[in-house]
Amino acid sequence: MNLKNTQSGSFLKNYKSILLLLGGILAGSILGLVFGKGVEVIKPLGDIFLNLLFTAIIPLIFFTISSSIASLEKSEKLGKLFVIVIGVFLSTVLISAILMIFGVLLFPIQQDIIISKIPLESIQASSAGSQITQLLTANDFFELLSRKNMLALIIFSFLIGFASLHSGEKGKDFSRFLNSGNEVMKQLLHMIMKTAPIGLGAYFAYQVGIFGPQLFGAYAKPLGLYYAVCAFYFVVFFSLYAFIAGGRKGLNVFWKNNITPSLTALGTCSSIATIPANLEGAERMNIPSHIRNVVIPLGAPLHKDGSSMSSIIKIAVIFAMFGKDFTDPYTLLTAIGITVIVSVVEGGIPNGGYIGEILAITVYGFPMEQALPAAMIVGTLVDPMATLLNANGDLVSAMLVTRIAEGKKWLSVKMAT
Repeated sequence: MNLKNTQSGSFLKNYKSILLLLGGILAGSILGLVFGKGVEVIKPLGDIFLNLLFTAIIPLIFFTISSSIASLEKSEKLGKLFVIVIGVFLSTVLISAILMIFGVLLFPIQQDIIISKIPLESIQASSAGSQITQLLTANDFFELLSRKNMLALIIFSFLIGFASLHSGEKGKDFSRFLNSGNEVMKQLLHMIMKTAPIGLGAYFAYQVGIFGPQLFGAYAKPLGLYYAVCAFYFVVFFSLYAFIAGGRKGLNVFWKNNITPSLTALGTCSSIATIPANLEGAERMNIPSHIRNVVIPLGAPLHKDGSSMSSIIKIAVIFAMFGKDFTDPYTLLTAIGITVIVSVVEGGIPNGGYIGEILAITVYGFPMEQALPAAMIVGTLVDPMATLLNANGDLVSAMLVTRIAEGKKWLSVKMAT
């Protein structure tokens, strides 16, 4: 009896936060189904939770990246790590895009998409050089403190880490400040995540109540195809990646520790908001700090398996709208190229794929006023699943990077220490 009580208490202790999160999401989903659009009244609870996360994310990214790099002993190790990270990111993005292409070829999307007349957002055209400059840098220091300039902040954090690393003994005090700041931000995020059951429950209620009915109708087939292929990729390919990274132990460790990141991604539809849960999950998976503190924050804006797959399905939908052949080899190769660009350009904020949609429409020469609304609707409705793959892709990529950088016995060594 005592053994059973002990096991029960241990289970509740280990999974208490996950059970509370599931309970909040379930309650929110029921409210959304029962009250429909009436659940908008509790949406501010979800907004408050998300805003708390977003305000904490900026200093978190700065301290985790800069302190991780400043703590490295040799800069050569960092250079090798970057090559591995980019290789893993690019490989999984290409694999996910090719898988979705096979899905579209096996289950073609018929020409029955309604051309929606929803109002378009005002979009300012600018040169390619200007867009690259805005993507990589900010005009002033205070602009780095916005999630809209996430990639610029990451680059700045890397530079600060390099500067601290090369400052030697004179920079030790600053390096200790970075490490201390990293610990403080981790504790702050633990505090914020205690409100996750309420915040995510309110967000799920809103999504089910407002967007649920739109999953049916003319967009049902492309949405069904997208969710089916993504679910297959999520279960099969992520399991394969985890197995490659750590064998059976890697498989068990991944699926045991990706629950909270998955629920956070589904609830917030934001890769950036999932960074804290991913960092915590990566720590529990025994991924070394100098790897997880680089891969996870860097992956949020740059690595998007789900977005690459949504880019393919949106292109296929647009081609179906105008009766064009999507199976042409040039079209398919161009679509793969666009998905890689989209994975880099898209921000980690909810519904942040409009830039990629505009790029695809422009490259293929479709009329913007007719093609963009349909792409925006599809993009909005696939956003939860896309974010799930984006966020979990960062987590499993961190395992793959560790496997390559630390050797095949990395998990056994870490679990033994």
